[in-house]
Amino acid sequence: MSATPFTWIDDDAGFADACAAAAAEDAYAVDTEFHRERTYYPRVAVIQLRWDTTTVVVDALAVDLQPLAGLLASPAVAVLHAAEQDLEVFRRACGALPTHLFDTQVVAGFAGFSTPSLTTLTESILHVRLPKGDRMTDWTRRPLSEGQLSYAASDVEHLFALRDHLVADVESRGRMEWAEAECAALLARAGQDGDPSAAWWRIKEARQLRGAASGVAQELAKWREQRARETDVPVRFVLADLAVAGIAQAQPTTVAQLNAVRGLGGKSLRGDVADAVLAAVARGVELPRSELRLPAVDELEREQRPAAALAAAWVAQLARQEKIDATLLATRSDLTAFLGGAPVARLREGWRAKLVGEPLARLVRGEAALVFDGAGGLLLEERSRQPLVLGDD
Repeated sequence: MSATPFTWIDDDAGFADACAAAAAEDAYAVDTEFHRERTYYPRVAVIQLRWDTTTVVVDALAVDLQPLAGLLASPAVAVLHAAEQDLEVFRRACGALPTHLFDTQVVAGFAGFSTPSLTTLTESILHVRLPKGDRMTDWTRRPLSEGQLSYAASDVEHLFALRDHLVADVESRGRMEWAEAECAALLARAGQDGDPSAAWWRIKEARQLRGAASGVAQELAKWREQRARETDVPVRFVLADLAVAGIAQAQPTTVAQLNAVRGLGGKSLRGDVADAVLAAVARGVELPRSELRLPAVDELEREQRPAAALAAAWVAQLARQEKIDATLLATRSDLTAFLGGAPVARLREGWRAKLVGEPLARLVRGEAALVFDGAGGLLLEERSRQPLVLGDD
């Protein structure tokens, strides 16, 4: 395909004019290129904007990014693909988020696609092949090559066409309200900071810990997360995952004991860092059970786990039947929260309640049953109240 025509902008006035022009439209397409390999927060290097038939590629390292806040605050709809990380970039770069969001990846999930890439959508829907880009390209290098710039511009070129097609498709299925609600939920989540008390859930080795070790893992991972934010470095630069799990198990009380723990990779902790780690260990050992934040999977009673597995199988089949991305219908955490009786659960709210939550509630109450349909599938049907009697009269 031919290269996307675009204008390169690397001055404040040009960027401010572009943001003002985009804000005057009903919708604008936007994407970012960023790095975070050596930082906690993403550092944006390039911003791509499209409005009407105009595409600009902006040197985010050279311009004042504040005009972007004005664009995001406008009533225009921001059209993005897989927006989660871009929203984090916006919040960090200019302290703002879009007023309205249309995420083509999210909406495509209601049209039968399963977490599709932008390339998948453009090829499947528009029959257009995007230019290939180097995933490891250095977007902070200047000058950027024509290939890099063309690749960046192509990321926004087809978003309006995809939006038009997806709106028509999803509206024909009667699901546009669902898709809009999901985009709004994504936007709402982007405005919230992650809870550092739950950071230990991301450590595979720590999730297996029990008793006081769980409390230490929680407090230590919380300290690590907060320090990484304060110093803007990746959490692994503060303390490796293996070190967090090892310290949680060993529960050292002295610097010598601390530095003998496996997982430090030969690096000795000393000074303020060693003191902070030991303080986190002490807090974790004394942490009341009521203050321990457990991952959702651990909150489900053992006797309910078979029900969760069966429900997951039914949800997967329902997703295929309804042609909706299964991760949009219900995740494992959604099922766990619902079956565990959590008062706030996605399956008790909105469109999911009717499609998934209410049938599962009947199943849990014994008013419905899952049966094989004779063709390898499952059916959720009303349960007969007539008891099944085995044996002779």
